[in-house]
Amino acid sequence: MTVSAITRPAPRAARSGLFARMAALHGLWRQRKALAELDPHMLNDIGVTEAQALKEARRPLWDAPANWMA
Repeated sequence: MTVSAITRPAPRAARSGLFARMAALHGLWRQRKALAELDPHMLNDIGVTEAQALKEARRPLWDAPANWMA
């Protein structure tokens, strides 16, 4: 491996892919945080119980549906 190969910046597609994944994870974190903050009346409006909302909100970021990260 040459020095230029080590110091060369990542291809643009790789950088944008990483940025897109980080943005998706941040969006997921914000959605789960908002879900945890809904009051029982709002949860009832969307057909979710408090227990279901808290269970979803407590899931780790890496535990996301595959189609969200594609």
